[in-house]
Amino acid sequence: MHLKENVKLYLDRKIIDKKVRQLAERISDDYTGKNPLFVGVLNGSFIFLADLVRRVKVSCEIDFLKLSSYRDNNISSGNIVLLKDLESHIAGREVIVVEDIIDSGLSIKFIRELIMSHKPNSLEFVSLLLKKGVSNLNFKIKYIGFKIPNKFVVGYGLDYAQKYRNLKSIYILQN
Repeated sequence: MHLKENVKLYLDRKIIDKKVRQLAERISDDYTGKNPLFVGVLNGSFIFLADLVRRVKVSCEIDFLKLSSYRDNNISSGNIVLLKDLESHIAGREVIVVEDIIDSGLSIKFIRELIMSHKPNSLEFVSLLLKKGVSNLNFKIKYIGFKIPNKFVVGYGLDYAQKYRNLKSIYILQN
């Protein structure tokens, strides 16, 4: 794929693949004998979620949430809007929310409150990326792929104005 000059390689596909395998192994070990519901947060998590669940070695189900806070900008508006709710009944279930990136923490806090209101048996989060020093969460993210600096990244499902999602690696978007 021909890239614009304003992106710089940050995480190569091979490094991402290795980390996804490691996360899948940890989740498989932690959920042996259980049937977790993976909740992908659209649109960004779809590639990570697909790669992750193909490597998980336990029976599982998948559902999706869709939120918006960016509106084609690279800075969050701070207002979370639920665009697609879960279709699964999650009361008493083991739920694992799959995020592409956690930065401000606003979306993940919104998701946590939403899911906890349905009384799951357990709720954990897996995020491929976590921006260091940006989010102020009062709960733990159990599964983190990479801690990254506060840079705007694209590729592997992450976008800028709906572009760059299809890149196989992760790139820093430069001004």
